This record gives sequence, C-alpha cells and structure tokens, in this order.
Amino acid sequence: MPVVFHSPEEALRQVFGYHEFRGHQREVIETVVAGGDAVVLMPTGGGKSLCYQIPALLRPGVAVVISPLIALMQDQVDAARQVGIRAGFLNSTQTGPERDEVERAYVSGDLDLLYIAPERLTMANTQSFLRSGQVALFAIDEAHCVSQWGHDFRPDYLGLSILTQGWPEVPRIALTATATEATHQEITERLGLGSAKHFVSSFDRPNITYRIEPKDSVTKQLIGFIRGSHQGQAGIVYALSRASTEKTAAALREAGIDACAYHAGLDPTTRRQTQARFLAEDGVVVVATIAFGMGIDKPDVRFVAHIDLPRSIEGYYQETGRAGRDGEPATAWMAYGLNDVVQQRRMIAESLGSPEHKRQLTSHLDAMLALCETPDCRRQNMLAYFGQSSAACGNCDTCSNPPPRWDGTEAAQKLLSTVVRLDRERHQHFGAGHLTDILRGTTTERTRQWNHQALSTWGIGADLSQLQWRGVVRQLLARGDLALSDDGHSTLVVTESGWQVMRGQREVPLREDVLRRAGRLGAIGRSRGSAGGSRGSGESGGVDGGSRGPDRKRRGGSSSDVELSAGETSLFEALRQWRLAQARSRSVPPYVVFHDSTLRQIASVQPTSAAEVAAITGVGAAKLEAYGAEVIDVVTQWLGGVGAQNEAGD
Repeated sequence: MPVVFHSPEEALRQVFGYHEFRGHQREVIETVVAGGDAVVLMPTGGGKSLCYQIPALLRPGVAVVISPLIALMQDQVDAARQVGIRAGFLNSTQTGPERDEVERAYVSGDLDLLYIAPERLTMANTQSFLRSGQVALFAIDEAHCVSQWGHDFRPDYLGLSILTQGWPEVPRIALTATATEATHQEITERLGLGSAKHFVSSFDRPNITYRIEPKDSVTKQLIGFIRGSHQGQAGIVYALSRASTEKTAAALREAGIDACAYHAGLDPTTRRQTQARFLAEDGVVVVATIAFGMGIDKPDVRFVAHIDLPRSIEGYYQETGRAGRDGEPATAWMAYGLNDVVQQRRMIAESLGSPEHKRQLTSHLDAMLALCETPDCRRQNMLAYFGQSSAACGNCDTCSNPPPRWDGTEAAQKLLSTVVRLDRERHQHFGAGHLTDILRGTTTERTRQWNHQALSTWGIGADLSQLQWRGVVRQLLARGDLALSDDGHSTLVVTESGWQVMRGQREVPLREDVLRRAGRLGAIGRSRGSAGGSRGSGESGGVDGGSRGPDRKRRGGSSSDVELSAGETSLFEALRQWRLAQARSRSVPPYVVFHDSTLRQIASVQPTSAAEVAAITGVGAAKLEAYGAEVIDVVTQWLGGVGAQNEAGD
C-alpha cells in the first residue's frame, strides 16, 4: 500500500529529506492539490519538479507528466523511484511487454507519476487509455516549447490544448525555466490556462559566474579556460556545427581533457553511450550541438561553454542553466566574434520562415549581441531581457573586472562615414575586414581593384589595430548604429541612430576591454568611465529541490558552506567511492543515489545511527532504508581508521 501523506510538508520531509519549501513552491503545490491550474516560471535549480511531484503524492490518481525528453525518461523514473515514488513512462523505446506492464500499473492505480511525450499524448488511443484510469493532474514540463517564436519550439505542444476539453476537472500545471513576457503569454493562451494562477520567480542563478570574451583562437581559449578553472570537472561545450563538435572534442582530448562529441548525426548507440558516460562518470566534458542537454539533471556540471554565439538569450539562459544545478559555484563561459553575427544573420536570411518570423529571430540575435557587448553587469542585462530587475551581481566578468570606457564618437564617425561611401558602390559587397583595411590604410588586392585608396577616409583610422576596429564594429552593431543588410550578403549599413552619430547628435561610449586585450590600453582612451560595479540552492536532480535543512556546523546556504577538514575530505572521497559502487550496481547515475551536497554533509556530521542519517538534508525515508546502514558502515570504518592513525601518531 502506498504511504498516505497528510500535508505537503510531511511529503517533503519523508520522501525528499528536506525541511522547508523555497520561494513559491508551497503556494504552487497548494494550488494544484486543491484542483487549480498553475503556470510556473522558475529558474533551473529552483525546484520545479517538486511542484508536481508532491501534488502527485497527495491527490488521488496518477500524475501525467508531459515531457519532450524521451531519452531521459528512464533517468527521471529511476530518480523518482530512488526516493520511493512509484513512477513509469510510456515511449517508443519500450518493448511491448514493458508498455503492457506500465499500462496495467496505471489502470490499477499503482503509479504516482507517468511520463509521456507530447507526440504520444495527442494520439487518440493514448487519450482513450488515460481515460481508463484516474488522472490526478497534468504537468506540462518545458512549457516554453509551445512558443512558436521560442528557441525550442515543438509543434506537438500545440496539441496539448486538448487537455482543456478532454479533462476539464483535472488540474494542469505548466512549468518552464525560460520565458520572456511574450513567451509567458503564449504559454497561457496556447495551453488554455487563462484562469490559472501564475507564479514567477526570479530567473537569477547567483551561483553561476558569467564570462564572455572576444574570439581569438577559440580552441586555445577553451582549453585555457578549462585548465585554468575546471580541470577534471564535468562540463558541456556548445558549438553550432557537427563538424566543430568533433574537431573540438578531439583537440580537448589531445590536451588531456576527457571529452567526447555529441550531435544528431551520430548513431543512436553512440549518443546513448556518450550521455550515459556523462551522467555516470566524473569529469567528462561533452562537446555538443543544442541536440544535447534539455532536461539533463546532472547536478554537478561545473561549467557550460559556448564557442559560437547562441541564437538567443532564451537559448543561452537555458543552456547555461545546466551548470551548477546543485547550487555550487559554476561558470558560464563564451567566446564569440563578428563572424558569428554575420553567420547567424545569413542563416536567418536564408531560412524559410515568414518575414515576421525572421524579424523575431533578428531581434533575438540583436539582444544576444547586446548581452555580449554590454559594459555593465551581464546578469542585470539578461534578467532585464526577461522583464526582471536586479542590482549589479558582483559575480560576472564585467562586475569583477569592469571594462573602462572611452569616447568612441570620433572612431564611430570614421567607420560610419566609410560605410556610407562604400554603400554608393552597391554593385559590390564589402565586409568588416575590408572596412578595417580602408580605415587603417592597408593596401590589398581588393582595395587596389576598387581604387579605395582614393576614398577620403583612407588611412584615417591607423591609430587603431584591426582587432580594435572589429570591436568597434561589434559594439556599433550592438548599439544599433550599424546593421547587417538582409540581402544575403550581410553588408554593413548605417541606421537612423548611426546617422545621428555622424551628425554629432549622439555620443558613443565604448568598452575598452578590446583595447586592453590588444595591449593598447590608454592609446586612445579619451574620457574613461567604469561599469557599475551568494550562492543559490539547486533543484537536486529530477526529484529534489526543497530547501536545505540545518546541519550541525552551518545553518542555511549551499553545501559548499560546509567546510571540510583534510580528514573530513578523505571521508567525503570514501563516500563518493561507495556511492559510485552503489550506482553501478543499480545502473543509475551516482547523483541519483546521493548528491555531493548530501555526502559533504555526511562527511561533516559523521552520523553513526539511523536517526543521525535521517537528519541529513536529502535523506528521505526510502533512501534511509536503502542506504542508511551502509552509510553508517562507511563512516564507522573511516572513524576506526582515523582512530588507529591517531594512536599510531601518539
């Protein structure tokens, strides 16, 4: 018989091992338990899964979770079962007997959670099957996939409006970690959630450090970043092309970094093996296209890197959010260049979408470029994109090392004037490199061919290097003073605001970090200014995410606040080895057994009784029964070894 819980707090403590809710969790849960609909916007690591898992334990029937993540359903089910939740899934990876077993469990009420992909739910036979049992609630995960203007649009999500007509009395909860106000509205309208309560949390991930730098030699930059900050730690590197993922993974391996490629062109077996290695092993780096990552619950991803400019801030936020789900410090690193912008604009121009769709994609790209080029706090810029305000974070590169600013008005006027003069030669297309050659007075075959030495702007920008001029171009694009034409050639054109700059009606303050990288700091700095100058707690994998309870040494904060001595660190490593053996014997990722945060607290507290283990944050009733005795054995053996060493030392 399933355990009957009388309150959300009781389920939180006994099942998940947490002591109190965070943010809007309790309000969301109470709304759904009472039969109401909810739209939940909560950052990755904010504990979204608890918002439907606890109602699933309190309401009669089975909670149906609509998830686009077929490849990860097994991991989600394994994680739920580890804490004592009766879970199953239905998807195309199962055999007939496996599906029959899950369907029987659903009809008989022997499940708490049933995961189904949106494609399957929209099929008539699936809807008929669901009516043969009792549905407790519908949870629509990754709800931003319903947005046709979004970065993860899934057409099958549009069919989920059938839930309103088919099950009008069953509560629905739509959840996402990525939504602008426009996407939020689209979720509400397309899923028929007009009467739902809305819960919007801050999208801030204070444990993530954001670092963005111009491309130079991107593979060397990436290797330097990993070696300098995250050697031996798990990470994800995103690239736009399949060829780039394989080339970069090979370069990382040559540099001694355990890396493998992942993209849709690989055979299914290779993709499964790569994903399994990433989830089960420590220190694996996956170099991937965006085909990898949605729903990845690995909590100890210490960095996410982008070696190409993402298409939108929504996509960037979603992808970087896969780092630091455990609330521990993590890094979001990116290298980008002007060629990235040109390539993205060309892809938009050549796409088959409507003019309106192309305008949306262009606006997304413009916002992404503005984030890269801002001299102010990156976190403020990104949260503002989602309609949220914040103070300067102190935990991004522009806060920790504010880029000085210089008066770039004169340089901008020189560049814009050159663009105007070249625009008169419409029979030929000239990019940023050619503009730089003209401004610097660099004679090339093309400048000779077009007699551009005769231009009045020839050589007037020799005081700046080629790298510096490319930085000026990027920043003028980000400011909107320049634009890339949509003629398929991505030619630079002057905008109305650019004309105002040329007429002396607007000043142009620019970042000086490009100059600093080129070793020319101060060479043209005319009027300098400076940019304005915690940790979060994580959504423990697929099932955790409540607040951390008190421990004996520290109260509150993330697990990294539990400072381990050298001896305690050795116990922590012994616990990690024990956890790895447990995970392998059960064919689950190690974090499904216990998170590092829980092991760190065990190493600090050193429990020797079941009651002491039960008081550890993240140890619910099922995990206490499954692992409690063995945890005590590991701690006791370690304590015996420490005692023996102390006697020998005496």
